[in-house]
Amino acid sequence: MTTIMSVGQCNPDHNAIARFLNSLFECKIIRISTTEEAIESLKEEKVDLVLVNRKLDMDYTDGMILIEKMQKDLILKDIPVMLISNYPEYQEEAMKLGARRGFGKSELQLEESKNRVANVLS
Repeated sequence: MTTIMSVGQCNPDHNAIARFLNSLFECKIIRISTTEEAIESLKEEKVDLVLVNRKLDMDYTDGMILIEKMQKDLILKDIPVMLISNYPEYQEEAMKLGARRGFGKSELQLEESKNRVANVLS
């Protein structure tokens, strides 16, 4: 089964993203609140994709920090990570750091968003 980690989403957004993912795949979704929890969990459990919010809901930490930490870690750098943001400039910044192109919460119903996730997980 596919395992996806969702980092820093508020309740409504987490639920919307979970519905989106479950409509595409049979998957287990691990919900994480902070960067530190994500790094710890990634080292303990196999995850196929990480979806990180641009601003983590719990403490408003920048999601780019998680992407940077993952890319600097020899074990974690090969785990695909996508930024959840509606803003193209932040998607570009995340990709420069090593993330795959993500999608925004307002883009969950777009075929393009579905294809991005499917390409990573196929």
